[in-house]
Amino acid sequence: MIKLHYWPTPNGHKVTLFLEEAGVPYEIIQCDIGAGAQFKPEFLAISPNNRMPAIVDDAPTDAGAAISIFESGAILLYLADKTGKFIPADIRGRNVVLQWLFWQMAGFGPMLGQNHHFSSYAPEKIPYAIERYQNETRRLYGVLDKQLRGREFIAGSDYSIADMACYPWTLYSERQAILLDDFPEIKRWQAVIMARPATVRAYAVGDFRAPNQPISEAARKILFGRGSAKGGNV
Repeated sequence: MIKLHYWPTPNGHKVTLFLEEAGVPYEIIQCDIGAGAQFKPEFLAISPNNRMPAIVDDAPTDAGAAISIFESGAILLYLADKTGKFIPADIRGRNVVLQWLFWQMAGFGPMLGQNHHFSSYAPEKIPYAIERYQNETRRLYGVLDKQLRGREFIAGSDYSIADMACYPWTLYSERQAILLDDFPEIKRWQAVIMARPATVRAYAVGDFRAPNQPISEAARKILFGRGSAKGGNV
């Protein structure tokens, strides 16, 4: 059984996408990042960077003690290797998937996250920061759109962990000042993934937040606090 420490954010959804697609039994353990659950000692023991998601696998393939994994990209790769699904077995195909997984982890996710922060959450609007991250977001969307030309999915004809890593972040395109009509390949690809039954399940199973719930001031301090060891979770 996989124990998934989770909150419904783009990074959290990456893992539920995989688990639902692969049919892997799992249990969700809510990690309410707005309430500071990511700073509890029991969570830090498996995710020392105080970020979710994280997993604990009680049945690793070596039949040894439980394994804990943090970082969403590392989790996707671990689960792909464990199940033999959503990553090619051949060295060339595998490395195409890994390149785009690492691209998402190193650039697409962090830059879009900064876009969200300065556009939506920062206590003061800083035009330079907003413009910088919106421009970089547009550049990265262009890179992804180009990669999808002539391909059903990011790495070719097969759905992979590279798609699962990128897809959740594209659902916030309006917040990112992106018009999907400008990126027709992403728009097509997004619609294909959205229609997958496992995607529907992945977004329903962990949807325990109130719709359009505004961020409270207490949660804001926890998530974006500055000047303390606990500050800045997003």
